[in-house]
Amino acid sequence: MADQDPGFFRKHAGRFIGSAVLTVCVIWGLRHSGLELVPAWSQFAHVRWWTLGVYVVLWAAVTWFRAVRWRFLLRKVAPDVTKTRLLAISCVGFAAILILPFRLGEFVRPGMLHEKGKVSFTAATGSIIGERVVDLLYLSTVLAVALLVVPTIQPMPEHVVGLPVTVAQVRGYAFFMVAGAAGVFTIMAAYFFARDFAKRATLAIVGLVSRPLAEKLADQADRLAHGLDFLRDGRAAAGFMFETTMYWVINAASMWVLAWGAGLVHADGSAPTFGEAFALMGMLGVTILIPGPPGMLGIFQAGLFCGMTMYYPADLVKDRGAVYACLLFLIQVIWTVGAGAIAFFSGHTTLKSIAAEDESEALSVARRDLGP
Repeated sequence: MADQDPGFFRKHAGRFIGSAVLTVCVIWGLRHSGLELVPAWSQFAHVRWWTLGVYVVLWAAVTWFRAVRWRFLLRKVAPDVTKTRLLAISCVGFAAILILPFRLGEFVRPGMLHEKGKVSFTAATGSIIGERVVDLLYLSTVLAVALLVVPTIQPMPEHVVGLPVTVAQVRGYAFFMVAGAAGVFTIMAAYFFARDFAKRATLAIVGLVSRPLAEKLADQADRLAHGLDFLRDGRAAAGFMFETTMYWVINAASMWVLAWGAGLVHADGSAPTFGEAFALMGMLGVTILIPGPPGMLGIFQAGLFCGMTMYYPADLVKDRGAVYACLLFLIQVIWTVGAGAIAFFSGHTTLKSIAAEDESEALSVARRDLGP
């Protein structure tokens, strides 16, 4: 029967083809708009090259906190998993998220942890969902606050530099993400703290349209709510939120340093501010949540240009801003892929059965572990 398994790549052939088409379209769109993914070498003349080393050190700290904070979400189901193993698994998982299209790599971390029998695939996946929801709520809130309090250039440009979208649409998208994240978290929290009431409410409200749909939504929300199990442990919740804060603050600091190092300045020649770094980080973060091509190529740069347009002159965004986006992208890609490769060959991880742990497998395991 095993030889009848179509395999990971055949199962997801449509996604890989769609990713390839999307990549071509994004690259064509950026070039057609006059923005280069790799600026001319002469545009790098203003770069303070030593800041790249500072950025790498800060990014290493970002990777550490992003990886090991997972232990707080696994405290009850996998208390013996070491930080070293979580770091190795996470580095491979982060590389998979980057390389594989449409965020297929999200299943790698729970699949690798489940393979060793440390924790069920359902519990591991639930912890990842909880992590993602908290990150989305945290990051979108930071972005919304930054958009409200960090001074922008005046008058505000109507369109994003080099992209066929308006600044108003970008800001609207940012606030929509805040509302969406808050809504998802509220639903998960309702199912977590008052499961019976939340289920009855879903069946009563959505059931007015379709009873089967209401039952399906209630069932899925109930499963997703397990991602918030860490909230039952006050110390775990506090630890996770502290390290999440460190993760995002150091992330913003690294972007601030590299922005200065790339020569970004305001119209009056003043340096980038820390508040602007939070805004750029938030805009980049909510943009790359959009499923896209491997490496988030094009999507990554578009998110940065959306943010930079609000704080720096258009001519500078096309020049030094393009250099900044290029350096940020290349360093993150090289670091993520390199760290993933090192972790994979370190002996702490294995991908033996990851291909089988796709969405359909996850659902079947969830039914087995959590019951109907």
